[in-house]
Amino acid sequence: MITTPLSGELAARFDAAVTAVLGDTAAPGVIAGVRTPEGYWQKAYGVADPETGAPMEIGMHTRIGSVTKTFTGTVLMQLVQAGKVSLDDTISTYVDDIPNGDRITLLQLADMTSGLASYTLSEDFQDRLFSDPEHVFTVDELLQYGLDESPIFEPGARFDYSNTNTVLLGEVIEKVTGKPVGDVFKAQIFEPLGLNNTFWPGTSSDIPAPYPQGFTMQGNEATPDTPTNATDWNPSWGWTAGGMISSLDDLLTYGRALGTGQGLLDPAAQEVRLASFPSPAGYGIGMGCVGGWVGHTGELPGYNTTVFYDTASDTTVVVQTNSDIPSGDCGDAAVLAGNATGLACSSPATRVFTALAEALGHPYSMP
Repeated sequence: MITTPLSGELAARFDAAVTAVLGDTAAPGVIAGVRTPEGYWQKAYGVADPETGAPMEIGMHTRIGSVTKTFTGTVLMQLVQAGKVSLDDTISTYVDDIPNGDRITLLQLADMTSGLASYTLSEDFQDRLFSDPEHVFTVDELLQYGLDESPIFEPGARFDYSNTNTVLLGEVIEKVTGKPVGDVFKAQIFEPLGLNNTFWPGTSSDIPAPYPQGFTMQGNEATPDTPTNATDWNPSWGWTAGGMISSLDDLLTYGRALGTGQGLLDPAAQEVRLASFPSPAGYGIGMGCVGGWVGHTGELPGYNTTVFYDTASDTTVVVQTNSDIPSGDCGDAAVLAGNATGLACSSPATRVFTALAEALGHPYSMP
């Protein structure tokens, strides 16, 4: 564990980088952290609750959305390492009635080349979610929304980011281990890495205190002047594709373990994972690689997260925001009143992470 705080010019550079983009970032609050071999820097900006003016604080828990996929991909590789599954296994070995299931491999689910439609793009799913954000979805419900519109291409033909893929991998994990997936995450990732502030919420809408209020333009009630407070929306619809909760320190620890494999995978399994990034998508087994930055972004209504590890400098960068609202020239996407224009469209955490990557001298460009 790195226990030395960074100071002086480098810390000032990070602070200046974040401060420079806050005005263009559509989030009430930001938590950012950088961990290098020399030390760490972290700082919170803005407010956790615009109604009360309570400040954003380091250590707050937020929903981390699709960063959850990296945990699912990690457990998959742990099962491969243990000889309990093969990446070449077809999904029909574990789950029945999947279109092309006898030809779609676990690897194709993990690297998003299966040809299965994402349930989150289904209009029926969106109508159900936004009409009742507190609804508790079952896994079978989620899968059916995606499978009803599948396949959209032949297995392996191309890349298409689909939450259906990662939910199916969660099903595989439960069937192979015989345990609830939340228990598997805890035993195989949270506890070995000492992630004491990372949680699998299951079907609960609760976020462990302390936490910020989260705001979104998604749903039926949001307006450019009044975004919706989505803090208590039920996360069951994200499941193993996006349901998890975490904090800055835990994500900094996990981000390095994700990039190096240390504490999670043996060198051979990590090498397989790091060799799994196809071109041009840059997406491999439950995580992405863009210009040497390995990790993932995450978004659930109300929250946005980035977790990336720089393979060249052994540096981990994490950003949490209490908004998933994009800003910039975002076309038809819903944005806030007073939206910044004349700059590329970006989600809030990605905008801040991009600024920090630039300050580190290793620019990041979202593909």
